[in-house]
Amino acid sequence: MMAIITRFRENARKRSAYRRTLNELRSLPVDTALDLDIYPGDADRIARRAVYGF
Repeated sequence: MMAIITRFRENARKRSAYRRTLNELRSLPVDTALDLDIYPGDADRIARRAVYGF
């Protein structure tokens, strides 16, 4: 039972980190994002890879 609770907490922590990262990427001004070689449409993919590793 503890393994399920631990897994649930870890998944919730990762989801929260993903949402924070995604929101930060989406809030970047376009010129700043392009200077960092970040296409705004790729924010979801970048956030997913940063948090989940795939």
